[in-house]
Amino acid sequence: MRRGWTKFVLTAAAVALVTGGIVLYSRRDRDQLPAAPASPVPVVTAQVQQLDAPIVLSGLGTVAALNMASIQSQVTGVLEEVNFTEGQTVKKGDVLAKVDPRLYQAALEQAQGQLAKDTALHAQAESDLARYQKLGTENSIALMQVADQQFLVAQDAAAMKTDQGVINTDQTNLDYTALRAPFDGVTGLLQIQIGNLIQPSNTTGIVILTQVQPISVVFTLPNSNIAAVQEAMARGPVKATVYDQGGAKELDVGALLAINNQAASTSGTVQLKAIFPNDQRQLWPGTFVNVDLTTSVVKNALTVPTNALQQNNNGQFVYVVGADKRVSVRAVEVAQRLHAVALISKGLQAGEIVVVQGQYRLTPGALVVSVPPSGASNPTTASAGMLP
Repeated sequence: MRRGWTKFVLTAAAVALVTGGIVLYSRRDRDQLPAAPASPVPVVTAQVQQLDAPIVLSGLGTVAALNMASIQSQVTGVLEEVNFTEGQTVKKGDVLAKVDPRLYQAALEQAQGQLAKDTALHAQAESDLARYQKLGTENSIALMQVADQQFLVAQDAAAMKTDQGVINTDQTNLDYTALRAPFDGVTGLLQIQIGNLIQPSNTTGIVILTQVQPISVVFTLPNSNIAAVQEAMARGPVKATVYDQGGAKELDVGALLAINNQAASTSGTVQLKAIFPNDQRQLWPGTFVNVDLTTSVVKNALTVPTNALQQNNNGQFVYVVGADKRVSVRAVEVAQRLHAVALISKGLQAGEIVVVQGQYRLTPGALVVSVPPSGASNPTTASAGMLP
């Protein structure tokens, strides 16, 4: 029994020695093999641009008609005609509607008849006065009669002036039966139908007319921007660019008109008004828009896409690609972010290459390979993990 046990122990020890030798030999061979090279990280890069960059203040605003009027009747009568279609563009002076004019035409003709009558009486009184004055010089008529005739002539002249005033009033009322556009604009929805009685006391007009070319935008900026805007206005016209509510689509370019004469103490903002030509009519009253106000221009400014900017506990930084295709971390100071472009005030130089997509796989010193931006939108095995 002891011999069998001893034989078993010796056999096991021999197997262990052989196995250990194989492991040691394999480990020695593996250590002698060259290390596999690290795979470069695919990234999207961009070059630091040097150009004249605008300093822009951005605010949220509302489009407002430069002029808006409720077309109301200034005389009483039945609405006889409507000469526009809803939403039609009309010119200043166009007849939009007509009130039944017959009563006002009759009143005008009556006043004109009275003027003709008083004009004839005046002519007769002047003729009699001339005859009386001649007779007075011959002592053939009392001087009192001459004086009375002079008063009669003056009375008839005054009556003629009164008649002319009535004619002017009646002519104005007759003109008011034609409701005209006070400015170029676009008509709204018809509020009163043909056949209804309208009068000056009606609170509802026939239609609302708005002027959309040019058009204004009222927007707000923080009170802290007032000084910068005033300085820009002192230098000349201040460019204003308006974008849609999402801030992506440019709608028009105009100029700042004015800063409101009082800031809102509750919100810490001030209202500003800009005017836009609105040639394409992309601005419509009542809609919300974004406004960029260019207050100055920085010469030879450095810019990068905002996607290049990263954040850590020490602030903002970017990954800069060196000549050896390895990245380094560079702290930067950002003066402005605008429409996916960052204005860099410190930390970069013109022509340097920065990473704009794929940063989350990077560490300082990592080897990178630049790929087209399309690789980020349609990730493949080569570009996987590129999205920041």
